Amino acid sequence: MLGNSSMFDGKEMTLKTVNAGVLRIAYYESGPVNGEVIILLHGFPYDTHAYDQVVAVLADSGFRCIVPYLRGYGPTEFLSDKTMRSGQQAALGVDLLSLMDALDISQAVLGGYDWGGRAACIVAALWPHRVRGLVSCGQGYNIQNIALAADPASPEEEHRYWYQYYFHTARGREGLRRNRGALCQFIWTLWSPLWKFDQSVFDQSVTSFENPDFVDIVIHSYRHRFGGIDGDPALDEIESQLARQPGISVPAVVLQGEADAVDPPQFEDVDVARFSGFYQRRVIPGVGHNFPQEAPQIFVEALREVAAQ
Repeated sequence: MLGNSSMFDGKEMTLKTVNAGVLRIAYYESGPVNGEVIILLHGFPYDTHAYDQVVAVLADSGFRCIVPYLRGYGPTEFLSDKTMRSGQQAALGVDLLSLMDALDISQAVLGGYDWGGRAACIVAALWPHRVRGLVSCGQGYNIQNIALAADPASPEEEHRYWYQYYFHTARGREGLRRNRGALCQFIWTLWSPLWKFDQSVFDQSVTSFENPDFVDIVIHSYRHRFGGIDGDPALDEIESQLARQPGISVPAVVLQGEADAVDPPQFEDVDVARFSGFYQRRVIPGVGHNFPQEAPQIFVEALREVAAQ
């Protein structure tokens, strides 16, 4: 592992790397090495800075916080040029499990949203003995049902997924490659309409999208989830397990922003039957899609709650 230190919200976090599965994963670590482990996972199109304020509080409380860059983001890189640049859900789950193995973490509390929430849900569902508790934002049960990908949703929901259809085209791929900063910033404003972040906040994350694999992985992710492109054959067995939509038995809190413009919460909790252990869903006014960066204290409280179960 290699490391250097950075300051976030006045707290020191150490950037390290570790070989884990097919990746050399870059991650920030903060807090006591013998503290209870919390792994925090960002989504698209965000990065590790989503958790700066969350980590500042948790590390002071004695937790050991691990915040990795997902595949295709920041300094995280593939160990081989021959590995498929897959963005499918199984890849995200296996990356998280591989990180835990590489760091010799037998069990952790997992927190995430968007792509990161999907990775956390997958590990909680398929390897529950490795998960102390789960905080999932937005889609609470965040495991894709690809078998039903061709079923149309309501017109309102289809409209919110414009970017996914855009990424299915050659024009969309080139748009992401050429305009990734402007496109991602536009998505931030659309998905969190009440979050008044300043330019410096976005600028500290935008460099993560310059990863050479970012475009390939993003495009593959959105094409695969609709069944329009094959996945990595090495992940077929995991995808087969996910196709059965396994339940989640670990203690879980689902946080949904009432102002989330891409995954707005429904009046009825449609995911409650997917959870068999301690479970609560909370809909929070004034919060959009990037929950931990918009409402860090509420996110911290949920993590503490599931850790205490």
